[in-house]
Amino acid sequence: MRRRLALLLLVAACTPRPRHTGAEEDTPEPKPGEPRVVEIDLSEGAPESSGDRILSLPAARTYTGLVRTLERVLEADETAGVFVKLGNRSLDFARAEELGRLLARFRERKRPVVCHAHTYSNASALVALSGCGRIWISAAGSFEAVGLVAELVHVRGLLDKLKVQADFLSMGEYKGGAEPFTREEPSEETREAWTAVLKSLRQSWLEGAERGRPDRGIAKALEQGPYTPTAAKERGLVDAIGFDDEAKNEAKRLAKTELVRREFGPMTPGKPGIDIGQIVRVIAGADDAGSGRPRVAVVPAEGSISIEAGGPFESGGISARAFVRTLRRLREDESVRAVVLRIDSPGGSALASDLIWHEVMELRKKKPIVASVGSMAASGGYYIASGTNRVIAERTSIVGSIGVFGGKLVIGPALGELGIRTYTLTASPDPGAAARGAYLSPLVPWDDGTRERVREHMQSVYDLFVERVATGRKVPAERVREGATAGRGPEAKDKNRDPTEEPG
Repeated sequence: MRRRLALLLLVAACTPRPRHTGAEEDTPEPKPGEPRVVEIDLSEGAPESSGDRILSLPAARTYTGLVRTLERVLEADETAGVFVKLGNRSLDFARAEELGRLLARFRERKRPVVCHAHTYSNASALVALSGCGRIWISAAGSFEAVGLVAELVHVRGLLDKLKVQADFLSMGEYKGGAEPFTREEPSEETREAWTAVLKSLRQSWLEGAERGRPDRGIAKALEQGPYTPTAAKERGLVDAIGFDDEAKNEAKRLAKTELVRREFGPMTPGKPGIDIGQIVRVIAGADDAGSGRPRVAVVPAEGSISIEAGGPFESGGISARAFVRTLRRLREDESVRAVVLRIDSPGGSALASDLIWHEVMELRKKKPIVASVGSMAASGGYYIASGTNRVIAERTSIVGSIGVFGGKLVIGPALGELGIRTYTLTASPDPGAAARGAYLSPLVPWDDGTRERVREHMQSVYDLFVERVATGRKVPAERVREGATAGRGPEAKDKNRDPTEEPG
């Protein structure tokens, strides 16, 4: 299943709402002095600068703004606890180390810190392990702490074939920036320098994690990934498996308050920004829906499924982040009496599909939700559809395809044919460290140990897929597995029909 494309989501039947404030759920806004959980949403990252584009981030959403926010709420008497949503955006080790220390200061003052992420990287694992008292991970996520490596690519051979002369000068024994163009392999000085850097980073990384969770064997476990959520929990790397709203509820319970205020992240109250959803509703003509009359909301779900869109105006897919936000608003909108998901999707990210499935199930508790299938609701598309009360499909619709696939194209040998050589350096002395650290790299294939870890993770995702479909369709898991090969869903009477579906 694939990771990232984008979404254009039009909900013309929704009542327009004022700009969303605080948490994504409609929780009461805390009054001054009232104890509250402070929410820090890093799902869209915290870049060093706000940028100079038309749709650039406000200064308060930069990393400097994040640090100032944490320092401010640390001193606020009404801060009863902290909930942190860690995202997939890149986070360097320096910022991860500082952020972990800042969060640890809340714990030193007996204020609970609960963190949640769909996927943990080396850096976000450092934040969580050093700063968070309770660590959550999504059931369809993965813990991708795999150790530190550096990959060096040398193109001297390619330049020679093209008759391109690399004419560089270097001053300083360890100044190897020109070596990819002038040498076919790294010099001993460059290897020495990179190895020293990696060892230093590794020491800080492991020590930071162990400070937050001593006596758990964290250091050894951190370099042996990737892990399924269950395996990560067994090794003490995470404490709980579940959705972000469940983690937030735990933060409220530990802080002994039901009030939450988002102080950093998308659509933070009082912070300037652009509400793309409101723009889309205006374009769709939805602003005339403010009469409060009962209505049925039709939500298009078209294209591949990914965690987030590539940009505010990109289209061609289903963004879990935007889709979940829309479903939550529909759940709380009293004028919306029922929801129709119009699905035409071949699937996509398993994690994104699981997050949307959860929100569909939450909406289903309050009002009817029906899936109407276009040409297909396959793989992740069926994952989403299975959470609705009923699936309606044409006889020519493709519905089902319960399964998972994943892998990578390895281009290292092909680059070698062009005269481009690649080298993987690692800080760990373990013989398998390089293969684990580069398991996502397109330059090298998996070794047997890494391939087995990936297989375990994919099996875990497949089992979760089956479990979600069984829960949503209210059928035994074994019947889901039996029907998975038919290509039409879990309850097929023949190879083409699922009796839970209706033509339409």
